[in-house]
Amino acid sequence: MGDRYQSYAELASGQIEGISYQRLWRTSAFSSLLHLAIHGGGIEAGTTELADAAAGEVHDFYTLDGFKETGTNSDLHITSTRYDEPQALAMAKAASHIVSWHGAAGTTAITYLGGLDFNLRDQIGEALAGAGFVVSVASEEINGSDRANIANRGTRGMGVQLELTTAQRAAFFTGGDMSRANRKNRTPAFTQYLAAVTTGIKNALITPGRG
Repeated sequence: MGDRYQSYAELASGQIEGISYQRLWRTSAFSSLLHLAIHGGGIEAGTTELADAAAGEVHDFYTLDGFKETGTNSDLHITSTRYDEPQALAMAKAASHIVSWHGAAGTTAITYLGGLDFNLRDQIGEALAGAGFVVSVASEEINGSDRANIANRGTRGMGVQLELTTAQRAAFFTGGDMSRANRKNRTPAFTQYLAAVTTGIKNALITPGRG
């Protein structure tokens, strides 16, 4: 089933910002790394929280945070290759490195690694695996290899797309409850996961490779 909206302009004309969704962002004077969650809030639950925490006060952060009634947030999904919200695009185009956070279906806790920044992708994957998380290179359907994907719209024309299964994201919140109210209640796995991603990013920036 395709997206209800094919562009941000269409979404903005059909949904009310502040009632159905909000856009949130921060910019940093110290970093050109951007953490994105364009399907945040209730669209792909947990991705806003992950991107926000990964960015902290050091890196840039952007999310489209959906908060419609349960089961209808999927209406707010615009696929990554067509995600043209102006603020997000401007931030992506100014970034040298991009990590785009997404949710995938799945009852097994796993992260699918994609994007065109192969060095950054692999360093994040190795750090996650070293911390005990299961990772795999993403299949073609979700591998973020299209140059139009917002993850690849930075100054270097490449970025990373992380697709975390439902089971993996649920493990980050107490009781496996990913409701909006409970997403502030985080398990140790949340912190451990982000620490591994941060390590992977640092390793990639220290030792540039194919990316």
